[in-house]
Amino acid sequence: MDLMTPQDGTAIQDGDELRSHFGEISPLAVHKVVTRLDAFCRDFIALSPFLVLASSDREGRADASPRGDAPGFVQVLDDRTLLIPDRRGNNRVDSFGNILTAPGVGLIFLVPGINETLRVNGTARITRDATLLGPLAAQGKVPTVGLLVEVEEIFFHCGKALMRSKLWDPATRVERGTFPTLGRILAEQTRRIEVEEAETIMEEGYRTRLY
Repeated sequence: MDLMTPQDGTAIQDGDELRSHFGEISPLAVHKVVTRLDAFCRDFIALSPFLVLASSDREGRADASPRGDAPGFVQVLDDRTLLIPDRRGNNRVDSFGNILTAPGVGLIFLVPGINETLRVNGTARITRDATLLGPLAAQGKVPTVGLLVEVEEIFFHCGKALMRSKLWDPATRVERGTFPTLGRILAEQTRRIEVEEAETIMEEGYRTRLY
């Protein structure tokens, strides 16, 4: 059975049906959306060491990618523009490839210890402007590109998801040794490299190629 094809009439088919199922949106939820980065938004971004970047390609295939560095690594250029530096990765550039054909993006900023998150929706473009990127150097290395995000809407998201997940609760912390290393996972999934070699490569990358 194809679970993506409704067989029993239980799938919601359109916007009217969706709204009918959930009921009216609260006035506060409607009016909390702002279009400029006010002091609350700027302060939250300055505290945030981590965000998730959502994008999609021309056909609508979605992708979500983590971005992280020291708190405040995302620069607020003005009340409608953010600059996200690109740190060293694996060169897949999935998000950048998507943005070249479909510039719409969504961001979720997280701050450790705070259950609320900040959501930003807008359009993005890739920049190599050295004047913009120079101030975002880390460990003596200037990012070769950055992502300029033109903000269209911003709002704070309530903390229910993080409260339910207990994301910041030390008691829920998973001990690293209870889950396989990324080196082992990649070795066994790809069958192109031995586990020991893959783990050595990953450890070396974490130690010497963060920036």
